[in-house]
Amino acid sequence: MRGQTGPIRRRNRRIMVIGKEQFKQDFVEKLETKLGRGLDEASPHDCYLALGSLIREYAGKNWFQTSRQYRNNHVKQVYYFSMEFMLGRLMTSNLQNLGLYEICRETLSELGFDPDEVLDQEADAGLGNGGLGRLAACFLDSLASLQYPGHGCGIRYKYGLFEQKIVDGFQVELPDYWLKREYVWEVRRADRAVEVRFGGEVIPREENGRLVFDHRNYESVLAVPYDVPIIGYRNRTVNTLRLWSAEPLTGQSPAYVDRDDDYYKILEYNRTLESISGFLYPDDSSEEGRLLRLKQQYFLVSAGAQSILGSYKRQELPLSDLPKHMALHINDTHPTLIIPELMRILMDEEGMGWDEAWQITTQMVSYTNHTIMSEALEKWPIEMMKRTLPRIYMIIEEINERFCRQMFAHFGDLDKVAQMAIVAYGQVRMAHLAIAGSHSVNGVAKLHTEILKKREMKDFYEVFPHKFNNKTNGITHRRWLLNANPELAALITESIGPRWISHPKELTGIIKYASDAGFQERVREIKQKHKKELAKLIRDRKGIAIDEESIFDVQIKRIHAYKRQLLNTLHIMDLYLRLKENPGLDIVPRTFIFAGKAAPSYHFAKKVIKLIHRLADVINRDPAIRDKIKVVFLENYSVTLAEKIIPAADVSEQISTASKEASGTGNMKFMMNGALTIGTLDGANVEMAEMVGQENMFIFGLTADEVIHYYTHGGYSAQDLYHGDPRIRQVIDELLMLGDLSKENSEFHDLYYSIMTSNDEFFVLKDFEPYVEAQELVDMTYRNPQEWQRKAIINIAHSGKFSSDRTIAEYATEIWKLRPYAVE
Repeated sequence: MRGQTGPIRRRNRRIMVIGKEQFKQDFVEKLETKLGRGLDEASPHDCYLALGSLIREYAGKNWFQTSRQYRNNHVKQVYYFSMEFMLGRLMTSNLQNLGLYEICRETLSELGFDPDEVLDQEADAGLGNGGLGRLAACFLDSLASLQYPGHGCGIRYKYGLFEQKIVDGFQVELPDYWLKREYVWEVRRADRAVEVRFGGEVIPREENGRLVFDHRNYESVLAVPYDVPIIGYRNRTVNTLRLWSAEPLTGQSPAYVDRDDDYYKILEYNRTLESISGFLYPDDSSEEGRLLRLKQQYFLVSAGAQSILGSYKRQELPLSDLPKHMALHINDTHPTLIIPELMRILMDEEGMGWDEAWQITTQMVSYTNHTIMSEALEKWPIEMMKRTLPRIYMIIEEINERFCRQMFAHFGDLDKVAQMAIVAYGQVRMAHLAIAGSHSVNGVAKLHTEILKKREMKDFYEVFPHKFNNKTNGITHRRWLLNANPELAALITESIGPRWISHPKELTGIIKYASDAGFQERVREIKQKHKKELAKLIRDRKGIAIDEESIFDVQIKRIHAYKRQLLNTLHIMDLYLRLKENPGLDIVPRTFIFAGKAAPSYHFAKKVIKLIHRLADVINRDPAIRDKIKVVFLENYSVTLAEKIIPAADVSEQISTASKEASGTGNMKFMMNGALTIGTLDGANVEMAEMVGQENMFIFGLTADEVIHYYTHGGYSAQDLYHGDPRIRQVIDELLMLGDLSKENSEFHDLYYSIMTSNDEFFVLKDFEPYVEAQELVDMTYRNPQEWQRKAIINIAHSGKFSSDRTIAEYATEIWKLRPYAVE
C-alpha cells in the first residue's frame, strides 16, 4: 500500500494486479524520482524511460524470486547459447505479459501523452539480424510463458549488423549504434564478471602425478554480464537473457608497450579488446574479420560456461551431477566451442579425467542445425585456431583423434574417416565437432531433418541415429498476433474465447467461421485497416502512393540468392512487359513490397537490391501501365518494421529453392496474420501445406528431391531454357537492358552471368514458368473475396501448430528433460 487510504496492490494466483490509479501514481513518481521531470516538462522519451524503469521494477520481485527458487530447489535449467537474439522492442510485450498494456495506454492518454509516440521511443535492440536471432527471441518468450527454467546467453553488441540506407538504389551500410540511448531493460552485473583468455602459449607439465597445462603470455579480456528480464505471459516466471560485454582488465597493458605511460597505445589496445563485443557479425571477408568472429564465439561460450559452472558450484552440488541440473543448447554452429571449453574447465580447473569430463559434456550439450549450405557450416583454419585458442585447439585435436578412431572402427575406411573428421584439410569443422560433442542433433523442419539424415549428414546418422531428431520451428503468437495485430486477436477472442493465447492450438476453433460471411467481412476490414496504415507509412517514407485495394505481395527477409528475390523480380519484369504490350491487360492491381539486408560483402545480393530499385524507378514512373503495379523497397528491415508489414500482407512470398531453406519462420508469421503463401515445397512450407491443404496455398516449382537429383546427376541447362522459351528470353534480355550502361556493360551483368554462365545454381529459370502460373492463380483467386477470406481464415486457424510454445515444449520434454516450474 501507499498509505492507509491508498489503493492496494492485489495478487491473484497468477499475476500482479495493479489498478489504473496506482499505475498512474507510480508512473508520475518514477518521472519525478528517476528523471527529475514533472508532467508539464516530460518529453515522450522521458516517459519511455520512466515507464521502462517502472515495468522493470514491477517485474523485479518475480525476477528475484524466479532465480532464487530455481537455485534453492535445484531446478534443472537450460541455457540457450546464440550469437543472435533479435528481440525487437520489449515494452509492448512486457506490458502485455504483465497484464498492464491497456492500463498503460489509458494512463498515458489521460496524462496528455500519445501512447504510440511514447512506445515508439524504444529502439530495436541490435542483437540479431535474421531468422536465427528471431527464433531465439521467440524461444525465450515461450520458455518463460510455459514456465520452463530457461535462459539466453549472448553478446551485448554495441553496434548491430548495420543501419541500411538506400542511396541511388544502392545499399549503404551505416553504424547501427542502438545503445546511444539508455537501454532500460538491462542490468549490469559487474560482480559476476569473468576473465576470458586469448593467445599465448600452453606448457604441459606434471604435478602430483597428473598432467597440468600452464597458460602463459596470454591476452585477457573481462566479460561483464548485462541481464535482461524475460517476462512470462501472465505468470510469475521471469527468466534471464544474459548478454556479455568485453572490457579491458584494469591495469593490463599489451606486451609491446614498454612504459606504463604510453597512453595512446594502451587506449588503442583497450579498443581492440572492446571490439570483441563491438559488432554483430564483423565482415569475415578479411583475415582480421574472421579472427574477430572466432574471438567473439569463444568469448561468448567461455564467459557463459564459466558463469554457469560458477553458479552451479555455489549450490554445493557434485560436479558429476551437472547434467541432472544444467542443459546447454547451441543455436547453429557459432557456439560450438562450448564443447572444448567445458572440457577445459572440467579437466584443467576441476581436475577431472578425460572420460568423466567427456561424458558430462556430451550429456549436457545439444545442437540445432539451421542449414545444409556448405558456406554456412563454419570451418576455421587450424593455424588461426591454434594461435588464438591454444589450449582449446589441443582439446579439439584430442577429441578429433578419439573420434576418428571410433569412425575407423565403425567403417574401416580411411577416406570415410577423413570426410567425417573434425580436423582435416587444414580446417576445424564446427558442425562435425557439434555432432560429436552433443547428445542431440536436431533439424528445424521435417524436410530439413530428413535431408540431414539421408544426405548432408548421412554418415553421422548411420553411426549416431539416436542423436538425430526434428523440432520444427515456431514463432511466438503473443508477439506476432496478439501484439502485432490486436484487432484480429480481439476478433478471435470474441469468437472462441481467450484460451488460445495460452493454448495456441485452440486457434482451430475459428475454422467453423471460415465460410461465415460476417466473420469474413470483419477479417477483411481488419486487413484493410492495416493496409491503409502501411500505405501511409510507404507514402511518408518513400513518397510513393499505392493503391490500398491492390494485392499487397510481400517478400521480406535476408537478401540471398537461394531465397530468390531475383525470381520475384523477374516475374515483376515479365508482368511489366506484358502491361507495356497491352495496357488494358485485365489484372488485379498489385503492390510488390520488399525489405531485407544484404551482407556488406555479398555482391550478388547487393545487386539484387539495386535491381529492385531500378525496376521500381521504371515502373512507378510509367503512366502507361495506369498504376496497375507498384514496386516498393522499405529500407532497414527490423522486427518493428515487420510488425507493421506482416498484418497488412495479402500474399507471402516463400519461394526459396527447394531443399535450401531449413524451415523459415516468416512464412508462419504471415500465415498467422491471414496472408496466403505462394511458395515452393521447402522447409516448413511442407508442413504448412499438410496442415491447411495445398488448395489453400499457391505451391509451385521443383521439389527438394528434384533439386537434389539435378545437383547430383546434372541434366539442367539454363541456356536451353533461355533459347527454348521466348518469354524467358525476353525477361533475361530485359535484365541487361535495365542497366544504365550498354548491354555489354550492364550494371546487372553479374546477375545475368549467375544465370546464363554459371548455369543458374538456384534454378530461377527452371521455376520461372510454374511461378508465373501460380501468380496468375493468385490473381484469379483474389477476384473472389469470399473464397480468398475463407482460405485466409483456414490459414489463421491452423497457425497455432507453428507456435514456438509447441516447439519449446518438444525441446524441453525430448531433449533438455525439463519440467515446468511454477514460481511461488
